[in-house]
Parts: sequence; structure tokens; C-alpha cells
Amino acid sequence: MQNRLKPLYLLVFFLSILAFNACKNSTKKHHQSKADSLKKKMAKDWTKTIPGNFSTQTELVFDSTRIATFLQNHPELVTYEKDLRNFYRKRKFAYAWYEKGILIEQAGNLNDRLMNLRNEGVYKAIPYQKNLDSLIFDGHAKAKAQKPDVNTELMLTAQYFAFSKLAFQGMSDSVSRAVNWFLPRKKIAYDDYLDTLLKKPSKQTALNEPIYRQYELLKNFLARYRQLDTSEKWEPIKLSKKLKPGDSSVIISRIKTRLYKLNDFKGDTLSRKFDDEFKEAVTSFQQRHGLAATGIPGTATLAEMNVPLKTRIKQIIVNMERCRWLPVSLDTDYLAVNIPEFKLHVYHGDSLLWSCNVVVGQKVHQTVIFYGEMKYVVFSPYWNVPESIVQNEVLPAMRANKNYLAEHNMVITGKENGLPVIQQKPGPSNSLGLVKFLFPNSYNIYLHDTPSRSLFGESSRAFSHGCIRVGEPAKLASFVLKYDSTWTAARINKAMHLGKEQTVTLKKKLPVFIAYFTAFTDRDGKLNFRKDIYDRDDQLASMIVSGGGQY
Repeated sequence: MQNRLKPLYLLVFFLSILAFNACKNSTKKHHQSKADSLKKKMAKDWTKTIPGNFSTQTELVFDSTRIATFLQNHPELVTYEKDLRNFYRKRKFAYAWYEKGILIEQAGNLNDRLMNLRNEGVYKAIPYQKNLDSLIFDGHAKAKAQKPDVNTELMLTAQYFAFSKLAFQGMSDSVSRAVNWFLPRKKIAYDDYLDTLLKKPSKQTALNEPIYRQYELLKNFLARYRQLDTSEKWEPIKLSKKLKPGDSSVIISRIKTRLYKLNDFKGDTLSRKFDDEFKEAVTSFQQRHGLAATGIPGTATLAEMNVPLKTRIKQIIVNMERCRWLPVSLDTDYLAVNIPEFKLHVYHGDSLLWSCNVVVGQKVHQTVIFYGEMKYVVFSPYWNVPESIVQNEVLPAMRANKNYLAEHNMVITGKENGLPVIQQKPGPSNSLGLVKFLFPNSYNIYLHDTPSRSLFGESSRAFSHGCIRVGEPAKLASFVLKYDSTWTAARINKAMHLGKEQTVTLKKKLPVFIAYFTAFTDRDGKLNFRKDIYDRDDQLASMIVSGGGQY
């Protein structure tokens, strides 16, 4: 499977809870955005596509009043009336699914995907799907009649819109709001999209689906993990003693077999030796799961290997749903933080430029998932201590140590809401470090440096009060200021250590996405899993299968 995957650059985004965090929460804001462009997706098996090209004929038309009749007979499809009318009005009511009176092949392709919605990670039934299946069957049986059937035509188009909104758009806005999704929801006019497909050359068989491309890659792994779940027992592997290079044990053979099934190991699974090939495979697995890449299969590594396949399947499906909510593509510079991965990714378009470690909010001070636009860089910043930290941490420390403020380079500048207003002066011990990056938002979340550098070496980095600490702040400052040639590396370094606050307005706003993905594919096409540090997966999973069904 891995050889079929193109390199992927993770545009992270997504899901969390609106929490009381160190950088301070307030009322939530909802943002909307339209997909900037429909990029080409990787080619798929022709039999697995929705039509990549439709009939371009214009001679065979039907009476527009037939749409009303069709919807009267199929009331559960009334929600797509506007889409139907817009689509056919632009086509002047010409048939789209027939060529010379015969159903085109793509009609069967759509029907096949409708009959296998579980492959899309969708558990909601589309109304009248069995009716469509019968109409398709009858249409092929009467292929020689060379006369289009308007009910079949309208059913296909209505089912296309129903499928598109389930598979490409995802669950309703009310669901995303319920799980505190504050990133902009993708907006696509599916009638316009369907119409563009009619104009594609007939030789083009692959469908460029209007969905963020992680979706298709996760979908491939969903099929793989379901196959494993059907064929494998996946019994837990237990360590009786610590393993080290040169050891020989039956447990090593069992681990090799498991890693082989997960595509981490390519060697002899019968060998019981702890050799270099085994160590490389363990390292690969650890990297894919966000563990310390030691190459030694310890307790934490075995715990991840023993996660039930159905749990992994659920994890993939949840993140496929998150993919449906994202913009398809961005043709600009932008930053993306994936909270469970503890990573900041810097992009231009679909190209990953570089990444670095970040520290995110603790479970009790969760980092909010949202979108913002970076406007300012502040060198040698003051830290305005949030009220929550003043009340819960600073005041108790002041009572215990009368010199606490002086020792921490802090001053009281006023009083508000019955509490002292406290600032920490610029300097190497400032909690924001030597630079912060502001993208104004109602949650008072931002990126910043930190004097606590050792935390970036931890594999799990949920230590902050909600803001995001950046592992390579000088490099990030250089990137965001690249459109101003006067900001050289030397000047940035001087400003960071000046001890005097300086705010710089960016010449070009920079999109910032704070996201939540616990399953994703990396730039090498490998499936990654991360711990659900804010316990968000189960809530969304229960909504996905609320109508019944098993993973």
C-alpha cells in the first residue's frame, strides 16, 4: 500500500474543547472560509470513482416540471431541491448520466460507492439507495432501448449531492460546533463542482474530489486495517524481560511478525535475533506513534503495538471526518500546529518547508482549536500574567515568599477584578521567552519562545497553560519576516536579546491553523497515530455511529 501513496505534507487542523487556559479564553468565534482551489488528487482505480467525466450531450432534455414530480415521490430528497434545480438549469435540463440514451459507466461507479459507504467512514444511510440500485440494474437491462429515464437521471444526481455532502463535506455545522470546532468549515458549491466535471475531457477518468487529500490516504489505510481486523487475532504481546541488541527470544519473533503486518519490518519474521533490521523496524514504529525513537521495544512501545485494531479503525474514521471539514488546499504560506503531534509545520501551498517541536496546553488548560492570521512579532516581550495564573499561582507564591515578584522580575501595574495586575519584564527568564507571535483572537492564544528549553526533548509535550511554545523561535521569526529584507538573522537576534519590547507589524498576514489530528499520514506516506490527549475522539466517534453500526 505504501508504494501507492504520494508524499504528503500534513496540513494539520482540528478538534478540541474550549477550555479555561493560561492564555485566557473568552467567548467563541466562528470563522468561515471557502476552499481556495480544487487541487488534483492522486489517481484512483477507475472502478472506485464517482464520475470523472459525464455525458456532454445537450440534445436529450427533459421537462423541468419533472423535478417537482420526482421530489413529491421522493420527499426525503427535498433537501437537495436547490442543488438539483441549479445544476439542471445551467445544463438547460439536458441529461447528464446518459449518452445516446444509454446510462454511462460512471452511474454504476457512483452506485458502487453508495453501496459501500463504510469504506468512506460514513455510517449514515442515504435515502432511496436501494431504489437507485434497482433503477441502475433496470437501466442496464434495457440498454438497447436507447431512451433515457428521467427518474433514474434525477435519482443519480440527487444521490450524488447526498453522497457529496456526507463524504466530502461531513457532518453538520451543529456537530462541529458541539465538539468545539472553531476552524473555518469548508464551503463548496457542489452544483458548480458537478457542472465542471461535465466539461472535463473524456480521457480523464480520475475524479479530483473536493476534499483535503489526507482523507483519501486515511481511507486507504482504513481498508488495510479492516482487512487485518478480519484476518488477525491481534493478541497482546507481553515482555517478560527488557530486550537489548544481540538478544534472542521468541518474543522478538512475535514482535517482528506484528511489525511486518504493520509495514514497519520487511525481514525474516521467524528470526528470534535482536539485529539491526529489527531495531530499525522498532524505531520506525516508535516514530509513527510519537514515542521516543530508541529502537528498544519497551513497555510504552508494546502498549501501542497491542492497541486493538478496532480502536485504530475508529481512530482513522474520526480523523477522516475531520478531514471533511478542512479547506481543500491553500496556495500561500501558512502555519499549522497539530496539538496531539506536538508539532508546528510551516508550509507554502502543499509543500512542507520545515517543522519543529512545540509545547501545548495541559489537559486542564487545553489549547483551543481555531484559525487566526498572524499580524505581529513582538521581540523582548512583556508578559501580562493572566488573571487565572495570578489567582491560582502567583498570589499563593507571594504569600509564601515576600520577594517572589522581585525574584521573578515581576511588577504590579494596577488592580482589576479584585486582583493585582502583574507584568513580567522582558529578559531571558520571561515566561514568553525572547519573542512572541500574535494572531489576534478571542481566546488570547499565541505562539511564543520559552526559557524552559528542556521540555522540547520530551516525547509528550502538554505542559503549558494553553498557549503554544515554539522550539525554534528565531527560525520562525526569520520566516514570518522574510518579506522585509531589513530583518536579517543578526538583527532578529539583537532584537530578541535587547531587553526592550519591540513590536513589528508583518507586511503580509500569515494564516495560522491550530488543529487536532490523532491519525494522519506523514510526508513518507506512513500512517501515524498519536494519543488523544484531550479525550476528543470518542465524542466524535459516538456521533458518527449514532445511527448504529460497528467499526
